[in-house]
Amino acid sequence: MTLGGGSGGSSVVVPRNFRLLEELERGEKGIGDGTVSYGMDDGDDIYMRSWTGTIIGPHNTVHEGRIYQLKLFCDKDYPDKPPSVRFHSRINMTCVNPDTGVVDPRKFVVLGNWQRDYTMEYILTHLKKEMAASHNRKLVQPPEGTFF
Repeated sequence: MTLGGGSGGSSVVVPRNFRLLEELERGEKGIGDGTVSYGMDDGDDIYMRSWTGTIIGPHNTVHEGRIYQLKLFCDKDYPDKPPSVRFHSRINMTCVNPDTGVVDPRKFVVLGNWQRDYTMEYILTHLKKEMAASHNRKLVQPPEGTFF
């Protein structure tokens, strides 16, 4: 997140922890229609590295009504580089490794073309959109309640 300067073209880069505190506050308030949420795994982690995300599958897809849990890990170079993202709940999607649940940045454009102003919320909402994409919406899914 960058705060734009005036006509001088200068900008202020928001420090990592301030940025993560903003994301935590937004995640705790809830997002949009409530089908996507996220929060910290360990409130005592001063580096704010480990996060859990939840996506409720989109309507009119094989994912409808399913609750998917994900792990997001924000290393020291976040938000300059994307977090690692891994589904904990088993899912069959073209951008997810079927053995590990890791979201492949080469197959998921949000991670592959990462920009500093993207957020964990942005990742989760776009993963939900990806579930509804024509190439994912009807894929046979593992039994509900199974995990990687």
